[in-house]
Amino acid sequence: MSGYPLLSLAIWIPIVAGLLILAVGRDSNPGLSRVLSLIGALAGLLITIPLYTQFDASATVMQFVELSPWIPRFNINYHLGVDGISMPFIILNSFITLIVVLAGWQVIQFKVAQYNAAFLIMSGLFNGIFCALDGILFYVFFEASLIPMYLIIGIWGGHNRVYAAIKFFLYTLFGSLLFLVAQLYLFIYSGGSFSILDWHQMPIPMGPQIAIFMAFLIAFAVKVPMWPVHTWLPDAHPEAPTGGSIVLAAIALKLGAYGFLRFSMPIVPDASHELAWLMITLSLIAVVYIGFVALVQADMKRLVAYSSIAHMGFVTLGFFLFTPLAVEGAIVQMISHGFVAGAMFFCIGVIYDRLHSHLIADCGGIVNKMPVYAAFLMLFAMANAGLPATSGFVGEFMVIMGAVEVNFWVAAISATTMIVGAAYTLWMYKRVVFGDITNHHVEELTDINKREFAILAILAICVLAMGLYPEPVTHIMHTSVNDLLRHVAISKLQ
Repeated sequence: MSGYPLLSLAIWIPIVAGLLILAVGRDSNPGLSRVLSLIGALAGLLITIPLYTQFDASATVMQFVELSPWIPRFNINYHLGVDGISMPFIILNSFITLIVVLAGWQVIQFKVAQYNAAFLIMSGLFNGIFCALDGILFYVFFEASLIPMYLIIGIWGGHNRVYAAIKFFLYTLFGSLLFLVAQLYLFIYSGGSFSILDWHQMPIPMGPQIAIFMAFLIAFAVKVPMWPVHTWLPDAHPEAPTGGSIVLAAIALKLGAYGFLRFSMPIVPDASHELAWLMITLSLIAVVYIGFVALVQADMKRLVAYSSIAHMGFVTLGFFLFTPLAVEGAIVQMISHGFVAGAMFFCIGVIYDRLHSHLIADCGGIVNKMPVYAAFLMLFAMANAGLPATSGFVGEFMVIMGAVEVNFWVAAISATTMIVGAAYTLWMYKRVVFGDITNHHVEELTDINKREFAILAILAICVLAMGLYPEPVTHIMHTSVNDLLRHVAISKLQ
């Protein structure tokens, strides 16, 4: 294993690159800002590759661990480490950051340096969330990541950007405050430790477990977002710029789901089992009800936003079935959703750059002018609907198979998402791509350029590779998932 502090480098290289761009970037020379952003994003991705190549998939302990005192008086440490659950998300985040920098190339003309710096700094903060093993360190990264996204939506967003940014900020901040209160209780109860791994081993009475679980639930449910605290997402996506939507869907939604795996399930396992019925119910409502809500959307971004809520419902469903197949399927679904939703929002952004609209009614007949684009959109639409041989199928199939082991009716209800998902995705595709051209601006469209083709091709390769051969991903997480479920299965009340 490498002697280099790879996790610290994964966090601080993007952040330092972002600060450097803020220092030297000028509106008079946006080209320099773009080049520096590309170098920073590429360096951030390259430093994460050894995390995969040097990872020991058979180990049950945290790897690449870094531990230094931070605030000794309160026993708060700079404590980092990854397992097979968290490591893939660091690579996914760094990859998506590179895609976002390329997606904004020549498209963003206003405050280019600040725009790219916000994404790079946010990338570093997200990596910090995925590898923090100290509760306060996790909380600092968790809260700090709100600020760049708030600015991205509020400055580079659409007409209602201020409303959407404030709603996004207030929803997530409220949940996070309850999360902090729960952490302070755990600190006192543990005798003065903020170590997440120490909290995993603590025997906690059922009453406090329930209270802690509910505090965690509110914090993480808003981030996922779960029904009924999901309403900020369909407002945020249409107002966010293309890069903001890509990161919001591909990475930010994963933070809440990751919180369930790192905090709720291992720290309060008895409460997790006791309240699994609640989580399964909320997840099924998201899968079924939100899918039907997506059917009636007139805006492409809102439709894909509701689609994301339904797909993330599959994730939380898989977690609280407590079977290895379902939990692994949920994690695969998270990674797949990062590729597919990111690609869908980039496709919508390509149209928005040309038509300045993402209303479905404004886009009919695009295949006549953009056949290559239409082919890529077809692939990602199929993946969004869960077509076999795409990454969108693998995770959903694994969760449904895991659900069959637990309860057939839960599996049957959750499987309806494949029908409803195909309905809203293909209906959107039909109205956007096929038919007669009704908007004269569509007549003036040109097909995707080399930069757009390269981005879509890279995302297409990821979607197909993971759909055809998911073993490199599932192999990494298998031991960590089994270890987590063994831990969760042992009651702390015995």
